[in-house]
Amino acid sequence: MIEMRDVGFAYPRGEALFQGITLSLPRGSFHFLIGPSGSGKTTFLRLCIADLLPTSGTLSLFGEDAAALGRDAIARLRRRIGLVHQDTQFLDHLPVAENIALPMTIAGEPVDMAAIRDLLAWVQMTQAARALPPSLSGGERQRAALARAVILSPDVILADEPTGNLDWDMSLRLLQLLIELNKSGKTVLIATHDLNLVRAARQQVSARVLRIGGCRIQAAGAEL
Repeated sequence: MIEMRDVGFAYPRGEALFQGITLSLPRGSFHFLIGPSGSGKTTFLRLCIADLLPTSGTLSLFGEDAAALGRDAIARLRRRIGLVHQDTQFLDHLPVAENIALPMTIAGEPVDMAAIRDLLAWVQMTQAARALPPSLSGGERQRAALARAVILSPDVILADEPTGNLDWDMSLRLLQLLIELNKSGKTVLIATHDLNLVRAARQQVSARVLRIGGCRIQAAGAEL
């Protein structure tokens, strides 16, 4: 699905953030990406959607070399990847249902209200369909963001610190939704600093843990 071969990345006029990364996120796999704040977790997710391109090595999305693709081709492949941002990035003047529908609108597809209602029910937010984002709790915002991320039925779900501002009970509720997506065949990658979340997930799914450190990403040890 997403594959990196000897990938390196550095921002302009900056030191290398990544070097020699070789890994793959195969279909139906579950991954955690851990590391301290500022280690590059968000940058890695931006590489995964080709929002950034490697400064060395090869990034492949669904078998295609991202560096060889034009803007339209990259946009087409991104429709197969759902991204849950840490800050949710809603349009505050639009109701929740319309925010969830935005990926359909941007993709030029007719808005499927039945699909939106189903997703709202799945994340237990049916009553919030017409609510504006500023009125939502942190947990509601994250669940709505997950519904928006999967409205186009992507193959891969990337979540950037999705539980960072949530209490433990709400974190587990959101984790359960992500596990359900994985069990339906979706590839899931969660960037997090919360090792308790990792441990909770590994009681239910076979999750690979990747740790960022020293410009590289390596499989974490069994102590997790």
